[in-house]
Amino acid sequence: MITNDHDRRKQISVRGIAQVENVSNIKKAFNRHLHFSIIKDRNVATDRDYYFALANTVRDHLVSRWIRTQQHYYDKDPKRVYYLSLEFYMGRTLSNTMMNLGIQATVDEALYQLGLDIEELQEIEEDAGLGNGGLGRLAACFLDSMATLGIPAYGYGLRYEYGIFKQLIRDGWQIEEPDDWLRFGNPWEKARPEYMLPVNFYGKVVKEEGKSKWVDTQVVFAMPYDTPVPGYKNNIVNTLRLWSAKAENHFHLKFFNDGDYVQAVMDRNLSENITRVLYPNDNMFLGKELRLKQQYFLVAATLQDIIRRFKSSIYGNREAIRVNFDTFPDKVAIQLNDTHPSIGIPELIRLFVDVEGLSWDQAWDICIKTYAYTNHTLLPEALERWPVSLMQNLLPRHLEIIYEINQKFMTAISERFPGDFDRMRRMSIVEEADQFGEKRINMAHLCIVSSHAINGVAALHSDLLKSSTFRDFYEFYPDRFQNKTNGITPRRWLLLSNPSLADLIVEKIGEDWITNLDELQKLKEYANDAGFLDSIRRVKLENKQQVAQYLSDEYNVNINAASLFDVHVKRIHEYKRQLLNILHVIALYNRIKENPNIDMVKRTVLYGGKAAPGYHMAKQIIRLITAVAEQVNNDAIVGDRLKVIFLENYRVSMAEKIIPAADLSEQISTAGTEASGTGNMKFMLNGALTIGTLDGANVEMAEEMGDDNIFIFGMNVEEVEALTKRGYSSQEFINKSPMLKQIIEQIEGGMFTPEDPQQLRDLSSMLRHHDRFMVCADFDAYIQCQDKVADTFRDQEKWSRMALYNIASTGKFSTDRTIAEYAREIWGIDQFESSLPAPYENEKSE
Repeated sequence: MITNDHDRRKQISVRGIAQVENVSNIKKAFNRHLHFSIIKDRNVATDRDYYFALANTVRDHLVSRWIRTQQHYYDKDPKRVYYLSLEFYMGRTLSNTMMNLGIQATVDEALYQLGLDIEELQEIEEDAGLGNGGLGRLAACFLDSMATLGIPAYGYGLRYEYGIFKQLIRDGWQIEEPDDWLRFGNPWEKARPEYMLPVNFYGKVVKEEGKSKWVDTQVVFAMPYDTPVPGYKNNIVNTLRLWSAKAENHFHLKFFNDGDYVQAVMDRNLSENITRVLYPNDNMFLGKELRLKQQYFLVAATLQDIIRRFKSSIYGNREAIRVNFDTFPDKVAIQLNDTHPSIGIPELIRLFVDVEGLSWDQAWDICIKTYAYTNHTLLPEALERWPVSLMQNLLPRHLEIIYEINQKFMTAISERFPGDFDRMRRMSIVEEADQFGEKRINMAHLCIVSSHAINGVAALHSDLLKSSTFRDFYEFYPDRFQNKTNGITPRRWLLLSNPSLADLIVEKIGEDWITNLDELQKLKEYANDAGFLDSIRRVKLENKQQVAQYLSDEYNVNINAASLFDVHVKRIHEYKRQLLNILHVIALYNRIKENPNIDMVKRTVLYGGKAAPGYHMAKQIIRLITAVAEQVNNDAIVGDRLKVIFLENYRVSMAEKIIPAADLSEQISTAGTEASGTGNMKFMLNGALTIGTLDGANVEMAEEMGDDNIFIFGMNVEEVEALTKRGYSSQEFINKSPMLKQIIEQIEGGMFTPEDPQQLRDLSSMLRHHDRFMVCADFDAYIQCQDKVADTFRDQEKWSRMALYNIASTGKFSTDRTIAEYAREIWGIDQFESSLPAPYENEKSE
């Protein structure tokens, strides 16, 4: 009988059997790297040295595949996809690479024979935290799916020296520390200085023979770092190219006339600051010059690279072969991940017109056919609207091009809707001056006018874009709008993070689901198989026991692993309504205090997520959660019936531990605010049930699994709109709900913050006077729904059957499906190269 998960993984189905010969090769390679790459012997090597030796050993298995994939693309000259994103939230690479190469079992055995624990070494790897949340993690899942489907794709982003900040909780408050993720080096990246490119800023535009010329600019260089992106067991390895800012190597005499050489060298840091740090803001536009610099730096380097690759279509040849740009859209598709890279639109036109000498009309035609834009948010404060004065100073030629695009667009509107000046004002890319006399460039409008496809990321979101956010544009360009519901990669989010559940599924239906998630439908045949439902329950309990141990070690709180694990992990934002959740926790606490003998389902409530450093209300919400946790966890009357933990520094690698252990997934945003959500899909795939509103992809999840297998509560979009129209007053709902009234008064009275009763007054005042996201309106419905959840949890067989229906209905939510739809319907790619021969095999004969 196998007792623990580690032993269980030794006799695995999915990971195959370790061959003696291969184990021996891995051991040799590991020892060679420890000696020649790390330059240590076993007497003095640290665990980190062992991690780097292992990473180098695993990387050895990638390089031939990587080189061969790139050779193959040059040979076949397919249409290439360029995915531009300011964020790629990759997490850890080691275990994912071993899994996708199919060498997990072999490496595990080799390290075991060397007396090392692979799991300890995996924990040493820093997360590549180059993202805030959903948008950046989606980009990472997309890269995985593009490689697995064999789509010739390149991710392009920035190599931030500091990723998303490290969150610490001190005295119950969030504080931020820098995430120095590159401190010990990154074994997965390869610098490519031979492809370093210049990027220009500032300067002015002069006219020469009627043509614009951008002159007197300041130059910064972009140094590319390449990271391999392996597909799942198909020998295809795509590339993620991240740019790092480097100063020029000569000094400008006009800045350098006083002979202060040392100061001049130190000032090089100013240029290199461009890629120093990721902006830690999710769903919020700040309008900072450095952020616009980052955005332009990304697209300027990337577009030069794309044009170079288009021109030199022969492998190893760096001379221009193709000089006619007519075929550019047949060979290049560029996807804009939100408006962050949208300054790439005027940059492409500048390169075509000013550098390559194309006519405006030809450049504009190519631009539209090449670009496609994904919108990620409905919140108005998240839309990017750059001040004209800022752009005039930093990118004067681009502003000129945007004005020309807008002028032509305004002409087109006035031809179709003569005299409709209000429509022209609403649709203009250049917004009229605000109360401070500042005009702004609306980047979403620029994207819609300049792209051939615009998509939302869930059916409801795409409908709302058409019916409200971009209604005028949908009337003008009905054929450009599409939906592409988000997904997640089942490799990382089930096979890697939940091996016990993956093995259980493989035993029943084989391995095809790993690359075709619709196969999970076959599990529905076992909905009444008591033995199988029991196995699902057992796997969940094992995962919960591991998390309970982790929580006990890290937070010194003893958790009952049999309790209901109620998990709310995502960025802390008012619209995501972590506040609604903690109000429910207070309600449960009050019930226990009013009736200490109450028979209730035991619950462990876990929160995790970061608040933007300048987001006061989000930080207040974290403080309320930690204050309630402190009180509840130390109340002897409560005992193990209710525990609350705020998980410090939630990130991808923590999600991989926590999500497989969840019973209940909290997806409770106000209807009409969450574009899609992808955490919701990760929980569903791992057999957690969802409590949620009809928002984002929750709507489609309910359709797939059936309403009986999800807990839906609260107002829908129409009801939210109707209440807004009528005039929403939270006080009206507080007066109607004695439970809510009591809780708000407790917060106001300092029950949870006795040392400073006024500490959370901004939060309670927000609930009373400007409850923008209608927490009070949905409170009673949420409490009732949570009671239904608890009642259902008592019937463990029913709960397990619902969990099975969740797992079996996730087929639609694989990024393999999402990416196949982008490829066919946006990028114009029908044929995928699903696999290549292994490096030691010959090319298949034609």
